Amino acid sequence: MNPIAQIEPSELRERIEQGNAPLMIDVREPEEVAQGMIPGAVHIPLGQLAGRLDEIDQDRETVFICRSGYRSERACEYLEQSGFDNVVNMTGGMIAWYEDEE
Repeated sequence: MNPIAQIEPSELRERIEQGNAPLMIDVREPEEVAQGMIPGAVHIPLGQLAGRLDEIDQDRETVFICRSGYRSERACEYLEQSGFDNVVNMTGGMIAWYEDEE
């Protein structure tokens, strides 16, 4: 199995600012998302992912986001096994996203 593609928070932020944002899916739990999400991201908790694959465009690059990068990487692995090719994990999750802001 190929290693999961990764994107740094700084690179993702740059792409959003340039209007070149990929599809972004936040797989955290509702109480985590309540503390803030990346603007434009879609919330699909990891536990609901299997039942909501039809909401994800297989042809579009999709970046998965969680708190630390672990659950989003699991999401990427699951989607690759489900036949998705354009999945990317945001390295370090929201912890790194907020650190990058400073």
